[in-house]
Amino acid sequence: MSFPYPTITVEEHWLSQSVREFYAAKSTPDPYDENGLIGRIVPSLVDFREQRFKSMNDHGVTVQVVSHAPNTLALDPATCTKVNDQLAALIHERPSRFAGFATLPMAEPEAAGEELRRCVQDLGFVGTLVDSNCEGRFYDDDFFWPVFKAAEELDVPVYLHPSANEHTKPLLYDGNYPASVAETLSQYGWGWHNETAIHFLRLYAAGVFDRFPRLQLMLGHLGEMVPFMLDRVDRISSLAWPQLGVKLQRSLRQIWDENVWVTTSGMFYLPQMELVLKQCKPERIIYSVDYPFGHNDAGLEFLKMLKSKQVVTDEVLEGIAYKNAERLLRIKATAG
Repeated sequence: MSFPYPTITVEEHWLSQSVREFYAAKSTPDPYDENGLIGRIVPSLVDFREQRFKSMNDHGVTVQVVSHAPNTLALDPATCTKVNDQLAALIHERPSRFAGFATLPMAEPEAAGEELRRCVQDLGFVGTLVDSNCEGRFYDDDFFWPVFKAAEELDVPVYLHPSANEHTKPLLYDGNYPASVAETLSQYGWGWHNETAIHFLRLYAAGVFDRFPRLQLMLGHLGEMVPFMLDRVDRISSLAWPQLGVKLQRSLRQIWDENVWVTTSGMFYLPQMELVLKQCKPERIIYSVDYPFGHNDAGLEFLKMLKSKQVVTDEVLEGIAYKNAERLLRIKATAG
């Protein structure tokens, strides 16, 4: 069965040599060492022309919104500028097929806000994707809020993306099993998603969405576990928190409906998708593959399954495939 709509994917990764040089200069282990846990992915991360473009064409990806792969170090402003300029040049080769999310120096929030402005206003980027912690720090600290201020002023989304956290790993994930198992549990096997969900709740509890009511936040992997617990946390935060002195302007459910967008990014599982469809406004669900960690062929088959099993209406499926991303990011799914 062919798929009737164009598609836009929004959590798709690339690896810059400038970042690898930054790790080397810091004498810090490179998380993308070819001999490491995800080393087999590195050739696909580095490639931007042949393999990536062929996979897009073979599996119905009309536009890919590209961001840098997650980091374990906070990159400095100079490295972020290099990365963003490199990505902009690559996008310029095929501007109808690619768009970009900015890489920001989150340890220096004022500089990060200025870099986001440069990337959007000068390079044409459509938002930013940021790691879910900054060397163990979370963005509910108002130290980081200049980035949210810039995003709100520019009217572009912030994509909160899972990343490793060596501060939480020893306490929560090291155990009576091999270190390699602990590493997978702390990352893509559980911890990345759990921690990103907690990070979103921290932002809500700290009043980030009161201070920046128009801020748009993107969460991948079918909402990073939040949809399953949304009703419980909404009830507790609405009833108990005011008694504890935390009086937020809007409920968690309102923030979820008005400020949050959920993407599929490699979570091609029907039961979880059915939950997301019940917990999210359909116009706020966006297709994503998580390339090359996820595979474009698996994403396309998932979209086809949603149609063949009549999980969604044609109108909802068309929105998920490309129209919702067009509206949020102000790009068009027109191959050229």
